[in-house]
Amino acid sequence: MSAGQGQANRTSWSLAAPALALLLIGSIGPLLIVLVYSFMTPGDYSGVQRPFTTQAWEQVFLTRDIFDDTLGWADAHMTIFWRSVKLSVLTAVITFLLGLPTAWFIATRPPDRRALWLFLITIPFWTNLLIRTIAINEIIRNEGLLNQMLLKLGVIGVPLQILYTDTAVLIGMAYVYLPMMVLPMYAAIDRFDTRLLEAAYDLFANRWQALWHVVLPVIRPGILAGSILVFVPSLGAYVTPRVLGGGKNMMIGNFIELQFGQGQNWPLGAALAVLLLIVVGLALTVYVRVLGGAGRADG
Repeated sequence: MSAGQGQANRTSWSLAAPALALLLIGSIGPLLIVLVYSFMTPGDYSGVQRPFTTQAWEQVFLTRDIFDDTLGWADAHMTIFWRSVKLSVLTAVITFLLGLPTAWFIATRPPDRRALWLFLITIPFWTNLLIRTIAINEIIRNEGLLNQMLLKLGVIGVPLQILYTDTAVLIGMAYVYLPMMVLPMYAAIDRFDTRLLEAAYDLFANRWQALWHVVLPVIRPGILAGSILVFVPSLGAYVTPRVLGGGKNMMIGNFIELQFGQGQNWPLGAALAVLLLIVVGLALTVYVRVLGGAGRADG
């Protein structure tokens, strides 16, 4: 490396240093505080205090009987965590099933009309998440639009109890995060070479074979990107489960807030937050590995 290149590199790092320092302080700093909190003791009324202990991490997975002091699995914690993972995966699957034909439809429109369809897809982002969730609430509640239509059509005799169930949470999250699945898949489909489909049909492939063996492998990066963009925020969702699920159908985000609020057990809430971060990190690692493997296979 020449002296001029070394000087240029030092100058670049010097210019980037303030932004890097701000990034470290604003992102890594709070995470370290939460990590430290997870190894401390709950305060008398709130907050944390010494001594340092692993009690909060034990409470994540284990519970102690108040009578004989024996340890057992924290079934309630595991149920909430499993519900969060299950609903997040189902949300990703539903948004994929709805988003793939939507993205394909947009990508196959004339170029001068695609911008309009993309604009319509992004309109929900202009509205506050709470307002969108309340709108879904008004549709699926017992006296809502969906039940009223089904009653008038004679499909049902009594209103369906959808609100305050896992189904309501799933419907809400699928609606909220659908654009995050459509946009990456649209970008992948927009670069798709339609001559590959013509070649598949020339080799006597039917539509399902062409979809499975030609379209999906080519647009896999867009599918993976959309899936991770849906799965990660769904796993830590708070507003949608709170409004549509009620207090008894909480997810991990609601449970963490409960520990910092009414539960006044900050170390347990911090431990749960760190555990959630670990799960998200593992999901991102799998995503990067799968995407990298797909890239090498395509290459």
